[in-house]
Amino acid sequence: MSPLSSKPVGVSIFIQTLNEQENIADCIACFDWCDDIVVLDSLSSDKTGEIARSKGARWIQHKYEGRAAHQNWAMDNIDFKYRWVYYSDADERVPKALADEIRRITSDPATPHVAYQVRRRDHFQGRWIKRSTSYPLWIVRLFQPGKIRWNRKANPVPDIDGTVGKLENDYLHFPFSKGLTDWIWRHNRYSSYEAEETMRSLAVGDFQMSELWSYNPVIRRKALKTLSFRLPVRPILKFVYQYFFRLGILDGMPGLRYCILQSIYEYFIVLKVMESRSGKEGRS
Repeated sequence: MSPLSSKPVGVSIFIQTLNEQENIADCIACFDWCDDIVVLDSLSSDKTGEIARSKGARWIQHKYEGRAAHQNWAMDNIDFKYRWVYYSDADERVPKALADEIRRITSDPATPHVAYQVRRRDHFQGRWIKRSTSYPLWIVRLFQPGKIRWNRKANPVPDIDGTVGKLENDYLHFPFSKGLTDWIWRHNRYSSYEAEETMRSLAVGDFQMSELWSYNPVIRRKALKTLSFRLPVRPILKFVYQYFFRLGILDGMPGLRYCILQSIYEYFIVLKVMESRSGKEGRS
């Protein structure tokens, strides 16, 4: 019997943090129905650890070297109590309806899938910006740890050994909960990772047109990301797509501001790719 199959039916909660003292208490509170909450911290310098431990969470620290590597390390080294794991960032919340659905799925030993996708609702300036964020965006959040691996330093893509289902209820995401300065700081870091992925993708030629029409939304999203590496005026296209084609214009001023921020993020990536290429050419 494998270690995974020998674990009891139920769900563990896995939360990743870096200086999340503003968010961690509320995040843990929405899992008050679970008796195994694990916080994997990337060497925070604030009171995140003190707060997490006071709320009964297990506290583990590990140096951050990119999202996929971090999550894969967790799957290999953390002994979760249960065979199912629900993953959350500290700025996310699980409403009661989703919590009830998670508990129902993970308490059923006949559940047919090894992972489940959940839709994300992004909030900005006090409202859900549904259209600007390309809702519904399906992200794997519930899974069996032995059946999943991730790739990419930012916006990781899962490789799953088995079938993937979908949950009916959404989780809530508050990416600006620590303010605009923090959002810009994080996306500056993410853009460096995305620039690395862009350079790698262009070097190996890994784009496959057929994946754009895959029935699997994870594969489609990966293909769209890979295609975006090859498109000219990428930041402008991102804005046009989100604001006009995805009807972000109907989200009012928060939608406009969010689409502009996303376009700026894309421009960070473009400039960093140019900088990297210029550096390589200068050394040749």
